[in-house]
Amino acid sequence: MAMDDSLYGVRNKRGDWAPNGRREIAPFWAWPPQVLKILKWLPGYLWPWNCLHIATALLWWYAVVPEVSTLKTLSWGWPAWLLLVNWVANLAWYGFFEWRLYVRRAQGGRFKYYHKFPADQPSDVFWFKSQNLDNFLRSFLISIPLWTLVQVIFLYSFANGLVPWLSWAEHPVYLVALLFVSPAIHEVHFYVIHRLIHTPTLYKWIHSIHHNSVNPSPWSSLSMHPVEAFLYHAVALWHLVIPSNPIVALFQLHAAGFGAINGHIGFEKLELTEDTAMDSHAYTHYLHHKYFEVNFGGDGLVPLDKWLGTWHDGTKEGDRLMQARYERKLARLNALK
Repeated sequence: MAMDDSLYGVRNKRGDWAPNGRREIAPFWAWPPQVLKILKWLPGYLWPWNCLHIATALLWWYAVVPEVSTLKTLSWGWPAWLLLVNWVANLAWYGFFEWRLYVRRAQGGRFKYYHKFPADQPSDVFWFKSQNLDNFLRSFLISIPLWTLVQVIFLYSFANGLVPWLSWAEHPVYLVALLFVSPAIHEVHFYVIHRLIHTPTLYKWIHSIHHNSVNPSPWSSLSMHPVEAFLYHAVALWHLVIPSNPIVALFQLHAAGFGAINGHIGFEKLELTEDTAMDSHAYTHYLHHKYFEVNFGGDGLVPLDKWLGTWHDGTKEGDRLMQARYERKLARLNALK
């Protein structure tokens, strides 16, 4: 027997599903501090997604990344090896979710925000009129090679002493703290570049490619213009500015690369058994794909959207505030005519 998504949300007349409640920013921004709320929030922050990205960073460092002596010399060999592993890993990661949810349709439409599936909506905006094929090819031919380029840059820089390489033995507390705040670095970095490529000219030539996927699926996660793909993964290069360690930089890179699925999976919950499911944390970014001019950052870990007036919490009040912003923007544009 399947889970009943009506217990967790509502479906409109078109068949689109939305979760109950409102999206909340991270609780540690509240004043006075709400200690119990923070403690309840913390496990969801760590598990499963960030723990998974830490695990893959460790796996890459100990099983994939070549010896430091090899990294010191640029050649075709070790970057090609990293690219091959990244291709295989992304094929397995994104391919699994795409196959289960969008090809096999194991959950049907349960917990799915947009009632239609991309394969049922061919469009001329996509290569071969297929969102799935377009998104897959853009990911593999553009985004993953640029992901690997960023990886090569910071590994070469660490290996050659171009930046500080802090050891875990000497700086354990600092590096663990840096692991904890790396998702916050991602949110700030992502918000800044995202607002930049939403400016009219850059949106037309760059970011519109990603937004062609109004109904995103897992392959949409890394379907980007080359400029956007490089800027997005370049969040790991902050660890060439911040005193850091290559494992932390790998975590930062994997949280961006593998973690992009969280905003594009298209389902609120991933069913594990007949009565248990895992939260995807996808709805905040889904609202960005739906409305374009809200939720430029992440889930509110660093609530720049909230502070700068572009937050949509998924409620009717969020709709009202968004409409008021549209009207003010239209009034400013009319005043310039």
